[in-house]
Amino acid sequence: MSTTENNRKPNVETNATSSATSSATSSAASSAKANATSAANIKTEKFRKKSKLKQGGLKLLLADIIGLGSALIIFVIPFLFILVNSLKDRRGANKMSLAMPETFEWGNYLEVIKTNNYMVITAFKNSAMITVGAVVVLIITASMAGYIMQRRRDKVTTWANAIIMIGLMVPPAILPTIWVLQFLHIYKSMFSIIMLEVAINTPFTIMLYRGFMNTIPLELEESGFIDGCSKIRMFTNIVFPLLKPVTATVVILNAVTIFNDFVNPLYFFPGNKNATIQLTLYNFMGQFSSSYNMLFADVIIIVVPMLILFLIFNKRIVEGMVAGAVKG
Repeated sequence: MSTTENNRKPNVETNATSSATSSATSSAASSAKANATSAANIKTEKFRKKSKLKQGGLKLLLADIIGLGSALIIFVIPFLFILVNSLKDRRGANKMSLAMPETFEWGNYLEVIKTNNYMVITAFKNSAMITVGAVVVLIITASMAGYIMQRRRDKVTTWANAIIMIGLMVPPAILPTIWVLQFLHIYKSMFSIIMLEVAINTPFTIMLYRGFMNTIPLELEESGFIDGCSKIRMFTNIVFPLLKPVTATVVILNAVTIFNDFVNPLYFFPGNKNATIQLTLYNFMGQFSSSYNMLFADVIIIVVPMLILFLIFNKRIVEGMVAGAVKG
């Protein structure tokens, strides 16, 4: 019996060894399969991500092309049309084509400046005075109003905000405004047109300042009050310096709007001595004849200063308008 048992022990050990080897082999094979499967899944996921990135890149490229094409059609081509025709003689400009002029008439710009006793220079001076005066008043009044309307939460400010926002929708009444100005004996005065521009642009300016106030933490004002600052000093020394981004936006947008205003000076500031830059366009348009080459030259003279200003400060305009959109 002992000999039989001794013979069986090696067989048992051999079977155990072979089973362990087979299990190890199977586990290794399964782990290899799992690794291969995971590697294949990773490659598939990377391929999907790359394909999504490529699709997203193509969509962005297509959007950029559409945007550039739209800008070219809406802005660049009309500007080139005006520029090309401003350098033609009267006969060539009347054809209204984008063809290059046979001879470049640079003297058209000098003729525009000399027309009506250098009326363009007078108009530039009037437009500059109106623009600077209105923008300064808007910055002072709208920043204070926007600050109070953002910080105070009561019925008075709620009603005031509703009334001011209505100003964004309701246009000014021309005849009643003229009657009021005549009654106050300020019709056709520089003061009246500046105040009118301020009144018309106040709702939008207050909206910008009020939105930007969300980004200014209350802790700064609380620390100012603890240090003994009065309300006026706290606003001028602490709050207002923090409004530089939105103030730059206010300056540029309102300056462009007021400088290019045509309707309000036409009705509320008439007269050759009171002419603004937009009203000089009437010098070259008549009932029976029009000098389109001079008209287009005048348009270029009017557009170029504000266009340069807008291109230089375009980034600040966007920053100031977006800054108050998200709180925190």
